[in-house]
Formats: sequence, C-alpha cells, structure tokens
Amino acid sequence: MGEHFSKTAALIWSVADLLRGDFKQSQYGRIILPFTLLRRLECVLEPTKDDVIAKYETVKAMPHEAQEKILAVSAKQSFYNTSKMDLTKLGETSVAQNLESYVQSFSSNAREIFEHFDFFNTIDKLSEADLLYKVAKRFATTDLHPEVIDNYHMGLTFEELIRRFAESSNETAGEHFTPRDIVRLTTSLVFCHDDDLLTKQGLVRSIYDPTAGTGGFLSSGMEYVHELNDKAALSAFGQELNPESYAICKADMLIKGQKVDNIKLGNTLSDDHLPADKFDYMLSNPPFGVDWKKVQKKINDEHKFKGFEGRFGAGLPRVSDGSLLFLMHLVSKMRPKHEGGSRIGIILNGSPLFTGGAGSGESEIRRYLLEHDLVEAIIALPTDMFYNTGIATYVWILTNNKPEGREKQVQLINASVDDKENPENNFYVAMRKSLGSKRRELPENKIDEIVKLYGQFAEAKNSKLFNYKEFGYRRITVERPLQLSFEVTKEKLEAYTQDYLDKLHKKNPEITIEANPPAGYSSLQGLVGQPVIMSRKEFLAQFDEKLSSAEVKGLCKYFGEHNDEAEICYVESGKNKGQQEPNPDLRDNENVPLTESVQAYFEREVLPHVPNAWIDETKCDEKDGEVGIVGYEIPFNRHFYEYKPPRNLEEIDKDLDLVSGEIMQLLQEVHS
Repeated sequence: MGEHFSKTAALIWSVADLLRGDFKQSQYGRIILPFTLLRRLECVLEPTKDDVIAKYETVKAMPHEAQEKILAVSAKQSFYNTSKMDLTKLGETSVAQNLESYVQSFSSNAREIFEHFDFFNTIDKLSEADLLYKVAKRFATTDLHPEVIDNYHMGLTFEELIRRFAESSNETAGEHFTPRDIVRLTTSLVFCHDDDLLTKQGLVRSIYDPTAGTGGFLSSGMEYVHELNDKAALSAFGQELNPESYAICKADMLIKGQKVDNIKLGNTLSDDHLPADKFDYMLSNPPFGVDWKKVQKKINDEHKFKGFEGRFGAGLPRVSDGSLLFLMHLVSKMRPKHEGGSRIGIILNGSPLFTGGAGSGESEIRRYLLEHDLVEAIIALPTDMFYNTGIATYVWILTNNKPEGREKQVQLINASVDDKENPENNFYVAMRKSLGSKRRELPENKIDEIVKLYGQFAEAKNSKLFNYKEFGYRRITVERPLQLSFEVTKEKLEAYTQDYLDKLHKKNPEITIEANPPAGYSSLQGLVGQPVIMSRKEFLAQFDEKLSSAEVKGLCKYFGEHNDEAEICYVESGKNKGQQEPNPDLRDNENVPLTESVQAYFEREVLPHVPNAWIDETKCDEKDGEVGIVGYEIPFNRHFYEYKPPRNLEEIDKDLDLVSGEIMQLLQEVHS
C-alpha cells in the first residue's frame, strides 16, 4: 500500500503531459489538485448518491441550514452533492457548463474549497485551450474509491501532489510550503515524549497550526500518530491567510476525513478565528522577518487593553518582525498543566534569540517564556534548508508540562554543523538538484540522530544544557563623575560667539555682537591665554554677571572638557544637591549575569579600572524592583563556538605564490 500512493500520485500528475504547451509548469497544481479532490469526493459519495438526490427532492423548499444537515446525514459524510452529474457523465458538448453546475451542487463547505482554488476560472481556461474534456475524462477513469485507497493513503497521495506543485512553482513556494524534512523533524520532536500516550486505545488529541499553509504540519502530525497507533484520532485545526493555500489545506483535510470547518481563512494575528480553543499539539512555520504594520493597531490594542487576558501580555516585538507574535499566540492556546498541558514546535529565524536589549519587547517575551519554564529545547538547523531563503533557522520546542528532570532547563542542540573537511559530522546532505534556495536536506538517519540527542537530554558535543537563568542578565547603569577643566582660546571664543550670532540672525539679521553680546562675553575675553582652570566652580567665579543654568551649560560645552585631574563637580541645587554630578558622556552600561550579585560583579569588573565609578540605583527593574533592568538573550552560536587556529604563515605564503604564478601566466596569455 505504501508504494501504491506514490504510483497513484505519479499517475495523477501525468495529466501534466496534456497541459504542457498551453499552461506553465507552475500552473499545473492549480488544475490537478482541485480535479483530484473532485474525483475523490465523488468516489466517496458514490454509495449514497441516489439517497441524497432522492432526499434533495423532498427538502428543496426548506431553509438552507436545515437542508444541509439533513443531506449530510443522507450522504453519511460531512459534505454532499445534489447533482445527478459526475465526471463520467459530462458529455462532449457544454462540458464547461455541466462541470460548473456539478461543482456548484456541492454542500457549501466543499464548494467553498473550489471557489478559493479559483476553479471556475480554471474550467474556462481549459475549455478555451480545448483540453477540458480530455482532462475530465482522464480523472473520470482514475479509481479513487475508498475501498481501493483509504483516507490515510489518499492523504499521502494528495500530499505528494502538493509537494510536486510546490517544487514546480518554487519561486513562491517558500511562503506556503515547509520542506518535508523540516516538517518531519519538528513533528518528531513535538511528539517525542508522548509515544506511550499516543498508543492508548480510543485516544483523541488535537493539533493546530496558526500558519497552516497547505497543511503540511497537520498532515505530518496525523501521519506520525497513525504510524504509532492507527486507532488514535487526531483532530486538526488551522488558520491560513492565502486563499489558494487555504483551499489546498482544506481539500487535504476533507480527503483525510477531517472536519473541514476547523480550518479557517484569515490573518491569525489580527483575527483569530479559534479564539476560545486550546490544543494538545501545535506546529508552525510563520513567515520569517515579516512586518506586522498592517495589523499594528489591533495588536497594540490587544496588548494594551487585554494584557495577559489577551495573547500579547508579555510584550511586543519591533514592527519589522512578527515571528514572536506567532509564538505568543501559540502559548496562549496551551491547555492548562492539570489538563495535560501542551507541546509546541515553531520554526524561527535567529532574531528572536537575541534581538532587543534589556526591557525591550523581544527581551520581555523571552523573559516570560523562560521564567515560566516553557522553553524545552532549541535546535539550530543548517543553512539553505528552505525554498525561499538560505538564512539560519531554529526549531523551538516549548511545553508547559516538562518531564521530570527537565524543569528550569533549556537544551540547545547544534544541528547546523558545517564541517567541509569531515562531512560525516554534518547533519545535512547536499541535494542533487536544488529547489529555489533549498540546497540541503536532512536525511532520515540524521533526523533520528537529532531526536535522539533531544531524547537523551545530556551534555554532548552538539548538545548543551542550561538553567534558564544563565540566559538572563541585569543591565546596570555605571556613572562616572563630571570633572571639567577650562581653557579659553581665541578659536573657542570665536566658535562660541559665531554660534550665538547664527541663532540671533535667524530672528533679526541686523543684530551685532557689540549691541547684543553673549553671556559672559567680556569676562571670556579677559580669560583668553590664561592658564587652564581645573575647577568648574573657579571658572564660573570669573564672571561678573549672574548666569542662568542654560548659559552655564553653554559655557561648559564650549570651554570645558573632561579631565581626570580636574576637580569633581557637585550638583548645586534640587533633590540631589551635594551629590557628585555624573558625566553623561562617560555613562556606560554593564550586563551582570543573573546568576551573580550586582555588587560583587561591579567590584570585580568595574572598580579596578574606574575607581570613582558608581551604580545609578534609580534604574530599577519594573517587575522585581531591584537595581538593574532584567534582560534575556540566548547567544546560541557563542555556546558552540570552536576556536580554529590560523594556518601558519609558510602555508599562506605558498598559496599566495601559487596564485601569483597563475595570474602571471594568465597575463602572459592575454599579451601573447
């Protein structure tokens, strides 16, 4: 049976031979997928077709909703069709008209799928190319009856067709298709700890993808569970933004016998169509680095007015990258721990690991996830794994029900190894033919190796364990005193007066310095050429008139400069009167690991270098009120960095001589 599905898929895809020349390769899927769905649905409905048509005659006059319920019961399915027509009865004339009326006769949940496939437009295009009858006939003779191919294998067949479609249109594929190897790895990691649970009889579990695409993750989850236990039921839920991907996903779920009403169309972030639902398993590959400007108001409002009652209580990332919003959306869908909790697998780019300093939206989201002990593992993948980008990517595994021994621990697994000299150490293999940006894939044995590393939960070359606090730090503000020395030179005085004049001339070009001199002008003229003054107090005592604080600031800016030998400046008034005045230009931040005392760190790392520095104790964390603002980051690469000594100079010289020789030879050939 396993072989059977790929043969069926190949047979169906061979319709492409008819389309070649009239349609582009990237359009084949838009024809083949809806026709496959149509043929499968009519095969599934065949046994009850006569009953439905008979019943339809008696309920025609009823309200639409009541009619739908009764006819679904007659069909013994969640969908039905009231037409006497099928693909074998389209005739040779008026084929387009007959086919359209046949599709229109489906129940609304199935008809909507064909509408989102833009199928009626496809029918017209095929008709114009004089291919409609041939294509319909080819599908009419393909046996897709459930007794020949069950829901599970029909699902595999349909997925194979989706994959072929993705690969034939890979310029846009990346947005809606996650490569199969990545799907398999993420699914295996999410289900890894639950193998025993999933083998129980009559078990019903839910799986959800908020960025469902064409349904790859939902299908993979179902396959995984089916392989472990074909009696376990997994109900699939999802939401997708792109109408065509939504149609493919919904078609796939209908083919698998799922309730298609659980698949929704729309933007998950701004318009969650499953707001009250919680799920057992969640898988997602949200778009990388996509901005959320369009939905910014809705999300800001949810964060501001609903807080933790909504999805984004922890914080908001910068508008240029919404991937952490999807992660928080998933966390909000977790079942409470006492109901068994939930497990999440999400694919993210590198930025959610470290973007944003202490107190930023990103850092606060990481803080929430780590302090609530939700992050179980992060796996770095090789580059060049996706159809539409070659960037570094990571699989995050989260749960609110960690197994014993994993509490407060985060495992980092480095599967991004790229060892040119010993390729056997790598987790990827190069593909024979690249697909868009995807040049590498994870073979089955390497997926097993990653899952094993994860399952063993031990320190190894490519696996490291950390207490979550090791990713945290406090950002303290280190101040140094203001120490100013003053020297009045002719050049400085000219710059000071010129700047002053420029400002005046904006109001009135007629004003002269003589008529309206700047503050302290005559006193400054007397100080030109005098020795350097090492004290602000002493410098200001040289002026005859009373100076405003703005004028003092201007004089210090032009004539004062930092000097470690100068007298320390003290605050003259206000609540900090008598305290040392900090120099804003020398202000610095230090990140103190959360696992250390701020004072001990300061005495060890700062004071030996700047003995007169102090910590600004007014800068406290909003949540815990302690000195320093808490931040979290996960510097993944730093933990797996391996120092490689540079090559010795003799080797480099040899290489340079070799290259120089080749260049000289090429130049001689050009000249000769």
